[in-house]
Amino acid sequence: MPNLKDLKNRIASVQSTRKITSAMKMVAASKLRRAQEQAEASGPYAERMGRMLSSLAANVQDSGNGPKLMTGTGADKVHLLVVISSDRGLCGAFNGSIVREAKRQITRLQGEGKTVKLLTVGRKARDQLRREYASLIVESYEDVGRRRLGFSDADMVATKVLAMFDAGEFDVCSVIFNKFKSAISQIVTVQQLIPFAVPGEAAAATDEVKPLYEFEPDEEQILAELLPRNLSIQIYRALLESAASEQGARMTAMDNATRNAGDMINKLTITYNRTRQAYITKELIEIISGAEAL
Repeated sequence: MPNLKDLKNRIASVQSTRKITSAMKMVAASKLRRAQEQAEASGPYAERMGRMLSSLAANVQDSGNGPKLMTGTGADKVHLLVVISSDRGLCGAFNGSIVREAKRQITRLQGEGKTVKLLTVGRKARDQLRREYASLIVESYEDVGRRRLGFSDADMVATKVLAMFDAGEFDVCSVIFNKFKSAISQIVTVQQLIPFAVPGEAAAATDEVKPLYEFEPDEEQILAELLPRNLSIQIYRALLESAASEQGARMTAMDNATRNAGDMINKLTITYNRTRQAYITKELIEIISGAEAL
């Protein structure tokens, strides 16, 4: 039979845990609101930038010239994967889904005979990928946007990626992140950054009749200026989407934990009451048996 004191201590412990998870849920909900607003605000700008660059790129591709960020190195041997995760846990399957997709991409690329390099943003991706692929990690960033995520954080990562590309350390760069859909749903997304990939809608639109524009300076120079900025913008958008997804996943996880703690408290309380009743009944039987013996 369980000890009453142990049951009482366990109930108190679970109640304390429920208070913590409930508080974390409220904090995550508050942060989610701000992160979601930032992510939604950055979306139209990043999409419009992509469409504009796609239109310019179509004209440059017809002429056979273009910046290296658009045309690439001409090879497809070395791939850099930018993996964006969180620095903290307690957010459900948020980090696990990112790491699984990164491992899937690594396995696929290595199976095709490609060389893979990793750049991690967030402590969780670094720690989990380091167990199997420590030799592939070339750079890692922690506490990115710890207080408030800004464009300078994305620009820092983009500067490192551009420096590696200019040094000829990779041929193709892709970013892996969680795209925010709702508080209970995040979509693992793989987006190619280098060379610049024309979106599907923009590619289909190239067959339509397009208005004629005169550019000053020419398209090549405009692309040479805008493509590095677009890299920072796309990474910034991925960071914002990831931040919103993290808070949504944490809010959902803490809500489930709070509910589970409540269910456990109810079960432990029932067990405690039954055990206490059993002890009382046992003592009454002993008293009555002793009185009858006299």
